[in-house]
Amino acid sequence: MAGSGRPAGIVLLALGPALAAAYAGAGYLAIRAAVRAQTAGPEWEGGRIDGSGLTSLGVDTWRLTWWTAMVVGLAAVAYLVFGVLLLRERRGRTVILVVSGVLIVPYALGFGVALFNPVELLAGLYDSPDFLAGLPAWQPYTAWLLLAGGLAQAVGMVMAAAHGKRAAPKPPKPPKPPEVAEVKGQS
Repeated sequence: MAGSGRPAGIVLLALGPALAAAYAGAGYLAIRAAVRAQTAGPEWEGGRIDGSGLTSLGVDTWRLTWWTAMVVGLAAVAYLVFGVLLLRERRGRTVILVVSGVLIVPYALGFGVALFNPVELLAGLYDSPDFLAGLPAWQPYTAWLLLAGGLAQAVGMVMAAAHGKRAAPKPPKPPKPPEVAEVKGQS
C-alpha cells in the first residue's frame, strides 16, 4: 500500500489550478451574458464597446475576475509543484511545508475578493441595473469553486506529505557501544 495515496494526492493537487480556471471561465460567461443584457436594455445609450464586444463595465469586471483567478491560479500551481516535490524529495520538506503554509494568504484573499462579488459591486458603482439583471443566477456561487480548489489542494498536500514521508529512507541506527565488563575490586 505504499503508493496508494500518490495518484489521489496528485489529482487533488491538480484540482486547484483547474478550479481556478473554471472560476475564470464561468466569470467570463456570466459577464458576457450581463453585457448582452446591458446593451439590449432600455438604459443603454450607446456607450463604448471594445473589440471583444465588452462594454466598459464588462471590461472592468472581467479584469477583476481575471486577476482574482490569476492570483489564486498561481498559488494553486505552486501548491501542485510543492506537492510533487513532497512526493519525490527527501530533503527540504520543512521548507516546502512552511512556504506552502504562507501560500494560503493569496488563496484566502482571492476567495475573499470573489466572495464579495466584484462583478455585482462594480455594476452597482456604474449604476447599471441592466447589467445586474443580465447576470446569471449562478454567478455569485462561482467563488465557491476557489474554496473547493483550496480545500482539495490542502488534502492533496497532506496526502503528498504523508506519502513522501513513508517513501523517505530512514537514517541508520547508530551502533551500540560495546559493553565493558566491570571488574570488581579495582579502584
